[in-house]
Amino acid sequence: MPEVWPLMGKVDLKIDWATYEAAKYAVEHWHYSHCMPRSKQAKLAVWEDGEFCGVVLFGLGAGNLTNGKRFGLAECFEVAELMRVALKEHKSETSRIVAIALKLLKKQSPGLRLIISLADPREGHVGGIYQAGNWVYIGTTDDQIRFFDKDGKEHHPRHLHPSGFKNHWGRPVKCLKPADCRKETFPGKHKYLMPLDDEMRRRIGPLRKPYPKRDKQAIGPDQGHSGGAAPTVTLQNQEVI
Repeated sequence: MPEVWPLMGKVDLKIDWATYEAAKYAVEHWHYSHCMPRSKQAKLAVWEDGEFCGVVLFGLGAGNLTNGKRFGLAECFEVAELMRVALKEHKSETSRIVAIALKLLKKQSPGLRLIISLADPREGHVGGIYQAGNWVYIGTTDDQIRFFDKDGKEHHPRHLHPSGFKNHWGRPVKCLKPADCRKETFPGKHKYLMPLDDEMRRRIGPLRKPYPKRDKQAIGPDQGHSGGAAPTVTLQNQEVI
């Protein structure tokens, strides 16, 4: 069943499970990355007064970021990542939308103990929605190393190889060489944690650091939400699963 939350009598906020098509539309139109993650996801759609206005995506797959060993948890599947908050212009507070999505995710996946999310200072983000939701800030990731080809397109280091080829499913695939690109280093991303039970909150409490502050020169919304073309009628009214 969907969660329906009246907002001070002004708007009906509904959050329920989303289709891949709805999630893809929202991310490509209303998230600064314009790119759907490839990992396994839990997708939650958001409506206000019956109008589709975006999605919240959680990554549930295995990976270094969601490795729970650092927090005394299992290596896989006890930590998930909040990967995308892709919303068009809306009335409800984003931190409230995320909190409800967390509640639904916990109900669906009771084995989850901890959620992690990153805010990228390159996009002017310091994690305002996480600070509003009382997430635990634990510092930054390592600096980000990126390569730029002759056309200025950005590439992650894992997509390059000194030989010009990478092994993909046992077959060599041509790729760029680092020597043919311009290398730049950027500040690491801000890292936030949301514990899903009291014991986990006590466990990560000592890791808490003061929240970072937004650069006064930064402009625009913190999570890269942007308005834009309204979604199609099909996406607004399709049954979610």
